[in-house]
Parts: sequence; structure tokens; C-alpha cells
Amino acid sequence: MYDMSTRERTLALVAQGQSLNSVSKTTGISRAAIRSWQARIEPLPRMRQTLCSLCGPTAEPPRNQAAYAYLLGLYLGDGCISPGVRSGYFLRIACADAWPGLIDACAAAIEAINPSGKAHRVQAVGYTSVVGYSRHWPCFFPQHGPGKKHDRRIVLEPWQQAIVDAHPWAFVRGLIHSDGCRITNWTQRSVGGVLKRYEYPRYFFTNVSADIRLLYTDTLDSLGVEWTRCTRHGNAYNISVARKASVALMDVHVGPKY
Repeated sequence: MYDMSTRERTLALVAQGQSLNSVSKTTGISRAAIRSWQARIEPLPRMRQTLCSLCGPTAEPPRNQAAYAYLLGLYLGDGCISPGVRSGYFLRIACADAWPGLIDACAAAIEAINPSGKAHRVQAVGYTSVVGYSRHWPCFFPQHGPGKKHDRRIVLEPWQQAIVDAHPWAFVRGLIHSDGCRITNWTQRSVGGVLKRYEYPRYFFTNVSADIRLLYTDTLDSLGVEWTRCTRHGNAYNISVARKASVALMDVHVGPKY
């Protein structure tokens, strides 16, 4: 257990512009500990030996299933789980500073699912990490594992799929808010010899993992949303929704980031 003065001195080195690697080598303090102090400098209270809803004597999914479906989409896109202190874990969701509404929605979802009811925000260059600390994140996200998501199989557990089936739009919204966007495309057509410009809205979802893309497109299919694959440098990483009726449906339930 490090005292407050040690924590403050260490964070002061980071604030001066030194990298976490450099500060870790200088102080002998792990990078994981320094990152956790950036989220919360005060020592965490001793965690009570309580069980979450999934690993308790009567296992059941999270009560707020809509919040969970949204957070699952965020986690699969821009989230990671890393070991913390005292057998706990940090869930981190990276959110661009350009979308403050997204940051608020992400924090609200973590607070709704985290057994402690807490979420913290850690400012980085150009983005904010919304962080939750708990022993139970691997219970809530069994897709957690070593390495990058696209290097391992990503398959939902039956209880997760049941939540996605019950709240598909929340899941799609989470995926779009993490690895998607709503943009305005344009094209030109010749009408009566005059070249005219036409604009139309379009949704894109981009993810390297074929499994995560399949979860997205399967959910779109269940909602009646038409989609197509688009290639990027020869790789089919992009899923496009461009048909007018489908875009209108997405606008009602997802909409642009804000």
C-alpha cells in the first residue's frame, strides 16, 4: 500500500510529461498502479466479499439489461479489462472528447452495471477513458482474455445473447458509439446535361474482428435493417447502412454521436 505523498509525487512526474514507462522505472511502481491512481488517487476502500449477480448463489443476468446491452457494445468496440489491485479489475472504455454526450452515456452505463455503482473519468490526449473498478468484470464480460479481440474468438454466452435479443437497439447503439459513425455521403449525377450534387446520410461500423462484425450484422438482420460490406484496402472491415428506410430506422433508435 503506497501512502498519499508517494502517489502525489508519482502523478506529478506524469503531469510533467514523463511517460508511464519512464515514471515506473524511476519509482519502481508498476504502470498499472500509476494508471489506477490517475483514475482515483485515494486508496480504494477494502472490497466487501459480496458476490455479483452472476457468480452469486442464484446466478442471474444484470438487472438493468438495456444498460448492459449498451455497455456490451461499447466494450466490444473500444473497451478493455485489465488487472487492478487486490484481485480486482479495471474496465476502461475510450471515448473521444468530441462527443461529451457519449462520455456521459458511457459513465451512466458503467455505474448501472458496476456492483459498486461507480465510474471515473481519466483524461488523455484527445479522449477520455471512462473507468470502473470491480472484481466482477470478467463475470459480466466473459469475452475478456489475453491479446487483442480480433485475435481470439468472440462469442456471446447464452445469457448475453438473450439480453441482446431483448434490447437489440441498445446493443447496436453501443457498437455504433464505439466503432461506428453517421456521416453524410455525396455523389454527382448529370441531369439534363447539368452536373448536380446529391447528399445522403449513411451509417458505418468498422471493426477488424469478423466475430464482432457478425454480432452487429446478425442484430441488424433481426431488426430489419439492410446493410452491405465495404472493403478498406482490400479488407471487408466496414459495414454500411445506406438505404433510405434503414437509415431512417437507425436515426430513430441510434442517431449521430453528440
